[in-house]
Amino acid sequence: MNEAEYRTRGNWNELKGKIKKSYADLTEDDLTYQEGQQDEWLGKLQQKTGKAKGDLKKWIDSL
Repeated sequence: MNEAEYRTRGNWNELKGKIKKSYADLTEDDLTYQEGQQDEWLGKLQQKTGKAKGDLKKWIDSL
């Protein structure tokens, strides 16, 4: 799932807050998804969090 899908579900701002609580060094830019850029977006989050892409997706989905 990506930011646009979470936003559509109406809970992206809540999820961003939870993500930032766990990883305070993430910026708004880090959490801004651009259409068609899911791999780049996840790659940026992966670098900042140290989580594998699959683990990152599962973690975000679990929040």
